[in-house]
Amino acid sequence: MIRFLRYLSLISALALCSVAANAAPNTGNTAQSLLHALDYLAVDYPQVVINGEIIDAGEYAEQREFAAQAKALMSKLPPHPDQARMERSVQHLVDLIEHHAAGMEVQTLCRSLAASVIAAYQVDVAPHTAPSIKEGAALYAKNCAECHGMTGHGDGPRAAKLDPKPINFHDRNRQSQRNIYSLYSTISLGINDTPMRAFTELSASQRWALAFYVSNFFATDEERANGEILWQQPEHRSDFTDLGSLTQAIPAHYGNAGVDVLAYLRAHPEKIALGAPKPLDIARQKLNASLEAYKGGDTKGAYDLAVAAYLEGFELVETPLIAADADLKRTVETAMTQYRQAIKAGTTPVGEITQQAAAIRSLLDQVDSTLHGGNLSPAMSFTSSFIILLREGLEAILVLAAIITFLIKTERRDALIYVHVGWIAALLAGVVTWYAAKELIAFSSVSRELMEGYTALFAAAMLLYVGYWLHNHSHAQRWKSFIHGRIHDTISTGAVWGLVFISFVAVYREVAETVLFYETLWLQTAVSGHGYLMGGMLSAAFLLLGLAWLMFRLSVRLPLRLFFKANAALLTVLAVVFAGKGIAALQEAGKLRVDPVNFPELHILGIYPTLESLGVQLALVAATVAWLLYARSRDQH
Repeated sequence: MIRFLRYLSLISALALCSVAANAAPNTGNTAQSLLHALDYLAVDYPQVVINGEIIDAGEYAEQREFAAQAKALMSKLPPHPDQARMERSVQHLVDLIEHHAAGMEVQTLCRSLAASVIAAYQVDVAPHTAPSIKEGAALYAKNCAECHGMTGHGDGPRAAKLDPKPINFHDRNRQSQRNIYSLYSTISLGINDTPMRAFTELSASQRWALAFYVSNFFATDEERANGEILWQQPEHRSDFTDLGSLTQAIPAHYGNAGVDVLAYLRAHPEKIALGAPKPLDIARQKLNASLEAYKGGDTKGAYDLAVAAYLEGFELVETPLIAADADLKRTVETAMTQYRQAIKAGTTPVGEITQQAAAIRSLLDQVDSTLHGGNLSPAMSFTSSFIILLREGLEAILVLAAIITFLIKTERRDALIYVHVGWIAALLAGVVTWYAAKELIAFSSVSRELMEGYTALFAAAMLLYVGYWLHNHSHAQRWKSFIHGRIHDTISTGAVWGLVFISFVAVYREVAETVLFYETLWLQTAVSGHGYLMGGMLSAAFLLLGLAWLMFRLSVRLPLRLFFKANAALLTVLAVVFAGKGIAALQEAGKLRVDPVNFPELHILGIYPTLESLGVQLALVAATVAWLLYARSRDQH
């Protein structure tokens, strides 16, 4: 067992690292670099080539270099149904620049190509929360003022010695062509062969705060004051519905009133964040985008958007919906699954896909009504909070209790500290993963489900083996001498790390998702209901601790032989539960097909009405029964 635990721990750790690496793929960096190059071409080329004449040979050479870089970056992006068209567009861009085409033609093509890249690769072009302008001002004074000057005129103490000169952020012509996302990209990536370096030491939220602050040099206080007045009028709100529309807004594309509103929102992004889309709005948005992609022949893009409609939208309201109307939750989940499968087939008529999408929108409206438009009642907030922690924490508590009582029964209390380190590290790692996904790396909802799915399957494999091992030694003739002798020796040489790894995995797989669910629930709950939410969380925590204490008290009183059998049974059951949840997570991420069957759903037991999850669980049960029969036959001889 010792050698196997070490080996499986190593394999699992490597696999988890692989999943984490996939969760923050190079796709995001490559796409951002491509958008960065396209933005500079769109802004600078019209000033370099006018009426077919090169105004500055050095600047023109730089434009050609940016175009070549854009072409190279495009070829590095992952395959996509729309990639061939985008590659033709970027080649056309290179040809236009080579032939000194009109600046407006190049600029229009760059903007169109950038929009295609953002849509195709779902590039994250906005912060998750409204940035702090005050923080941005402090970061600017510390990192930028020395070159760009405190007032942003490009006249800082170092400016005279720099070549090229720092940008003057008050240059109205240039800045009217730049959006906040382009400023963010410049801060994140820097500009090659210039003093403008990449500020990688800053977190994503800090870079967004800095980009928002710099964007305010464009406008005057009078424009911002007028924009505040205009923002109160409904007709001026349609252009800026969320932070993404704000960060991609180019001032030159708006009239005077639109520029004033944009100037105000750049200084007060929290005003637009108050109207940030709720989970059900996100589900509707992704659903509509999925339908449009399918109509356009982009089956893969449509499928990815359909998956995102569930993971980024509907899944985040599942818990309160279970408390309010569990049947409606299952109906929506089934409808969205069938919609994904119909898209994935690639042969479903557009009319049928349109009907399914319309049915889902109708169901989402029912959900919205059931949840009172997204504002949960105090009772529902309490119940939802209670269910989240109880549901996500039960398996982890049972695994930890089993490991701790095992060490106590085998007289290895000295190893308990390692188990405690394991689960505490898992709590910290889960919170760090959640924070990194929000602020530092491109960690999509699909990546989150993949992490959860693979981790659950690893945990199932380890628990299943340990369960077999415990049952096997409960039948050994010299089990007591084995426990007091060899176990003590072998654990002291490192087997404890296998148990620590199990406790880490059991806790870690739950934490990040639990934090995400609570964050969403907090936003769905009115301020007056936050106390009820905290009450539900604390109630569930006390119940979990009570269950752990009860299991501990019962386990330590069991005869050692019976304890081994009971723990073996518990860990085997948990392995089956984890396996079901792992398969379900991979299905939600769109990595496994889904074949629904008529069977009740019991989330807490990892039982889902699909052929794949039930098939894996039945296979594990059958293998366990077969092994028990074999072990019994062996012991009788």
